[in-house]
Amino acid sequence: MTSSRARPDEPEHQRPQIRMEATASGHARVYQAGRDQFINEMVLPEAALRPVTEVAAPLRLVNLPRQRRMFVGRNDELTRLEAALRSGGEVVVAALHGLGGVGKSTLAAHYALAQATGRQLAGGEAGRLNPVWWITADSGQAMEAGLAGLAAALQPELATALPLETLAERATAWLAAHDGWLLVLDNVVDPADVRPLLERTLTGQILVTSRLGEGWHHLDAHVLHLDVLGEREAIELLARLATPGLSPAAVQAALDGQDLPEGLDGAAELVRELGHLPLAIEQAGAYLHQTRLTPRAHLNLLREQPAVMYDRTARGADAERTIARIWRLTLDQLTGFPPAGQLLRILAWYGAEPVPRTLLDGLDAHTEVQHALGELAAYNMITLSVETVTGHRLVQAVARTPDPEDPHRQAVAIDTARDQATSLLYDALPQSADDPISWPTWRALLPHITALTDHASPDTATVNTALLINQAGLFLHNQGASGRAITCFEQARKASERVLGADHPRHAGLP
Repeated sequence: MTSSRARPDEPEHQRPQIRMEATASGHARVYQAGRDQFINEMVLPEAALRPVTEVAAPLRLVNLPRQRRMFVGRNDELTRLEAALRSGGEVVVAALHGLGGVGKSTLAAHYALAQATGRQLAGGEAGRLNPVWWITADSGQAMEAGLAGLAAALQPELATALPLETLAERATAWLAAHDGWLLVLDNVVDPADVRPLLERTLTGQILVTSRLGEGWHHLDAHVLHLDVLGEREAIELLARLATPGLSPAAVQAALDGQDLPEGLDGAAELVRELGHLPLAIEQAGAYLHQTRLTPRAHLNLLREQPAVMYDRTARGADAERTIARIWRLTLDQLTGFPPAGQLLRILAWYGAEPVPRTLLDGLDAHTEVQHALGELAAYNMITLSVETVTGHRLVQAVARTPDPEDPHRQAVAIDTARDQATSLLYDALPQSADDPISWPTWRALLPHITALTDHASPDTATVNTALLINQAGLFLHNQGASGRAITCFEQARKASERVLGADHPRHAGLP
C-alpha cells in the first residue's frame, strides 16, 4: 500500500487517493478507514478454508463426453488398459498413443464410463471409481481449466468465489489427498504439461491419450500403442453406421462375406482402402447413410476425387474431425522441422509394405533424414524399425493429394516429392535383374515401384520413371511373370515416348 498526505487547500480531483484491498472469509468484514481510502471487499465462503481432506466427492461425480453407441471390438486393448490401470500401489498412469483418428479418445471414454458405472469390461473386474473426470488437455491452459472445473464440481459454492488458478490448485490438492478416482487427460500434446500434476499425486488412476508416443517413460507411465481395427471390426463399424436398421443377422452376414445385405456391396474393399482407420470409417459410414450410396460407389468417388472425399463429412458431423484436418493438426506440430513434412510426402508415393531405410540414403543431409523419421514415428505418422519404414495407407493417400488450403499439401511440394521418390527408387535398383544375390532387394523394392506407377499420373512421367518401370519388367520377366513384365514394358515405352518423343534414339534401350 502506498499513501501520501493531501493538503486541505488542494482541489478534490488533485488529491492523492489511497486504495486498499482486503479479503475476508466466513463472517468477517473489512471496513473503510478514511474518506480517501477505497477498499475492495471480497467475502469468501467458509468452504474455501475447509481442508480438502474433509471434502468428499458427491455421489457419481462424472464428466465424460457423450458416448457413441458404435463401439466395436477392442477387447484385447481394453484388457491391457484395465490391467495397466489396476496395477495398484501409487498413482497409476497409462499413456494411450496412436495415429490421429485411430480411436484413442473413444477407447478412453468407453473405459471411463465402465469405471463410473461399475460395468464389467471384457475379461476384467467390475468396479466403480468416483469421481471420473475428463479433461481436454491439449495445452497447459486447458489443463488448468479442466482442473478448475473439477474443483467447482466438488464444491459448487466455490465456483464463482475463487479465481481459476486457485480452483485448479485446490483440485490438485484434492486428488493428492484422496484415492478411488479416475482422471482422463485427453489429447495431451506435451508430456511436460502433465508432469506438475503427477509430481503432486500419490494415488488414483490417470489415463492420458496422445498422438505422441515418446516421452512418457520419463513419467513412469504404462505406454500402450493403439493400432487400427481388424478387418472384421472395421466392416462391422461401417455396416452399423451406414445402415443403422440392419439386423444382427445381416451384420453377421456382412462380416462373414456371404449374402451381403443390400447397400453393403464393396464394404471389405472400402475399409481396406481406408486402412481400417476408425475415424475414416465413421466419416465414410455417416456419408453412406446420408447419401444412400453403396461402399463400392463411395470407393469410386474416393479414387476419383480424393481431395474432396477425405475432407467431406455428413450433415451434423464435426467438420473439424475429418481425416485430412486431423492430420493437418499433427503436421502443424512439426512445422519447426520442415524435413519431416517433405519426407512424409516422399513416402506417400510408395506402397504400404515396409520400405527399406537404405532407400532414403540418397537424400541429402542424412542426419536430418534420420531425425525426421524419428519425429514422424513419435507422432505415429509412420512405423519405424531398425531396417524399415512403414506408412499407413490412408496417411499416404492424403499426403499425396494436393489441397490448396492445406500448407502441408501444396501441389508443387507434392510434385517435387513424387520426383524425389522416383529418383530414390531408380538409384537403389540392383545392377542386375538376373543375379540371385540381388533378388531380395528387388522383392523389397518391387511393391513400391508398382505403387508409384499406380499412384502417379502418366502425364507426370520422367525419364527415370520409364527406366525404373523397364528395369522392373526385366526382373519380372526373369522371374517368369511374363504377363506383368509385358505390362511394365508397355508402360515404360509410353512414358519414354511421352517425355522424349517417339523418334528419340534412347528408345533403343527399351523393349
